Amino acid sequence: MLSAHFGSHAFVKMQAAAWFFEDQLAVDPWTMWLHMRWPARAIAIALLVMSAWSIGVMLDRWFAFRLARRHSRQFAPAAAGALREGRLAEAIRAAESNRKSHLARVVTSGLQEFLRHGDSAATPEEKIEVSRRALERTELIVHAELERGLGMLASIGSSAPFVGLLGTVVGIIDAFASMQKNQTTGISAVAGGISEALMTTALGLFVAIPAVMMFNYFTNRIKAFDVEMNNSSSELVDYFLKKQIASRRS
Repeated sequence: MLSAHFGSHAFVKMQAAAWFFEDQLAVDPWTMWLHMRWPARAIAIALLVMSAWSIGVMLDRWFAFRLARRHSRQFAPAAAGALREGRLAEAIRAAESNRKSHLARVVTSGLQEFLRHGDSAATPEEKIEVSRRALERTELIVHAELERGLGMLASIGSSAPFVGLLGTVVGIIDAFASMQKNQTTGISAVAGGISEALMTTALGLFVAIPAVMMFNYFTNRIKAFDVEMNNSSSELVDYFLKKQIASRRS
């Protein structure tokens, strides 16, 4: 009989605790926002700004890489056909109509430098060397432009979890300070504050995970672009060398 009484009493307590946690924890983000104090709110606002910034970088790089790929697919066959027939000016015009192509920018710099020294007193070897240096300079410039914004994306991905953790620590400190001020004890006194504090950690992870994933994705895309630019530069230098050998034989 006594055990049944204690069992029913414990059941009532467990049910009351469940109701409490349901009321305190299963609240929407807006309610949590209204109950946050300004230190935690400032951290949440900072995370939202970081999220908006990272989304802007993602969209900018996504469209830039998409245009670079599309224009390169149009430029490559047109330039290859023009160079095969020895029409360098036509290859340059094909590059001008595909300005977003990373390959077009690199190849154009080499062709223009080669044509610029076509009537000069420089030897063929010097002309090729000048074109090679122009290709290398343009590769570095295009690589830097492709990486634009990725440094900030990496910073957001690495720092957002710590910013969210800072919000959690601030919220927990505030919850325990409130418990001391109100002279209350037990989990019920701090559960609401802790749940609101943990929201900043969740928000930090929500900001960081997409930023890290997209940073790795864009970095791999840039590596592929670098390989394509390097191969195009090597092929253009080989074209100049073959053209030089053919002119000597003729």
